[in-house]
Amino acid sequence: MVLRRLFFRWMSPAAVVLPLWLFVGWIVFSGGSGWALLWLFVAMPAVFVSQLLLSLLVRARGSVRESRAVSWRDAVGIGLWHLVIVALGLFDSRVFFPLLVLSVVGALVLFWSSLAQVWNEARGAVTVLHATDGTAYIPVPRERPQQRVDGDVIVVSESRRAE
Repeated sequence: MVLRRLFFRWMSPAAVVLPLWLFVGWIVFSGGSGWALLWLFVAMPAVFVSQLLLSLLVRARGSVRESRAVSWRDAVGIGLWHLVIVALGLFDSRVFFPLLVLSVVGALVLFWSSLAQVWNEARGAVTVLHATDGTAYIPVPRERPQQRVDGDVIVVSESRRAE
């Protein structure tokens, strides 16, 4: 649970830190050519927007807001995607293009996964039962009995005066 809560807290700052890492990595590891600089001006806003949208999609789920922790599927997917982005910021020419493709595919998979989780939580669960003859039916929802709230009771007794 601690790891999932850390990912919950990390998602918003990651929208700023990861694009900044790409810029710092370009400087430190000498991203080099003008094409890399052009790629950087496309990649930084793309990572920022995609991370921001992903954060909003994950936080849109009621279970995430309630527990203040992402799901395990989110934690694994986002963790791997962030590792790919960090590796991309190292600007190693031997693995740059495969990492670039992997980061784009990872972002699309994460969006799809997040949308599916939002959809599954948003729709109501319906239970279908089957009678002995095979007929399917949806049971009538039971109303929860209201709990009685006992308030203070004030008893006023009348007394007759004998005059």
